[in-house]
Amino acid sequence: MSQMQISDTGYLDRKRRALIQLRDALRKTSNEAETEETGTQDESHSLANEYEDGAQRLDSLEKEGNLVRRDVMHLARVERALAKIADGTYGLSDVSGARIPDGRLEAMPDASNTVAEQEASERRA
Repeated sequence: MSQMQISDTGYLDRKRRALIQLRDALRKTSNEAETEETGTQDESHSLANEYEDGAQRLDSLEKEGNLVRRDVMHLARVERALAKIADGTYGLSDVSGARIPDGRLEAMPDASNTVAEQEASERRA
């Protein structure tokens, strides 16, 4: 990434707007999923519980919970990227301080490290 882009106000404004839109969409999705989960739980208490119905509801809740957890983690990355814009470190890796390539930031505006650093982190996990 060029130094020009990191300090370019227009570039950072575009990234900020895109991240805010993504944050708002993730919050909406998360809120809808939580509302649906509460409704499913309330419904399960009021219906006669058949074993298969209960198992299907549990499976559905587990899958929805996994999606919500993924969205919450994504939301945290978006919030971190917005904080980095505010403090002037957007486009720099949290791990090494190295510049994150333009292509990575275009594909993943909430990236906080380089591809190599991400892959190393995933191997450790």
